[in-house]
Amino acid sequence: MRTFTSAQQITAAVGEDLGTSDWMQITQDRVNTFADATGDQQWIHVDVERAKKESPFGGPIAHGYLSLSLIPVLTWQIYTIENAKLGINYGSNKVRFINPVEVGSHVRLQTTLTSAEEVSGGALQIVATNTLHIEGEDKPALIAETISRVLF
Repeated sequence: MRTFTSAQQITAAVGEDLGTSDWMQITQDRVNTFADATGDQQWIHVDVERAKKESPFGGPIAHGYLSLSLIPVLTWQIYTIENAKLGINYGSNKVRFINPVEVGSHVRLQTTLTSAEEVSGGALQIVATNTLHIEGEDKPALIAETISRVLF
């Protein structure tokens, strides 16, 4: 766990690998809850028996956006920013879903600080490259360049 206490510390870390989270298991319950929350009830995610019979993956897979939505919770295991008044997700520059995440598999996040610069209003805009790895797989589940803004 890395802790930043100022904009200067963050800016000085640009280009660094900030670390890797713990492994998280992707359960069918998590997939179903996400499906309920988003209304995306596609059978490849929620119909276990059909997915076992008809899916090219041999069973259900997590939604790509479920995988993407794990970035904030896994990021908290990698780094934290103290002394900030607030922090917000500002968006993404690029997201690519490279490899499906099968239900039951384990994923973890690796984050590199791509850039950090002051923007209007005195906020620090942070761009991070996040790679969600699947245990036992060569190709990651996704690579996402995310943007956050922090006000000190």
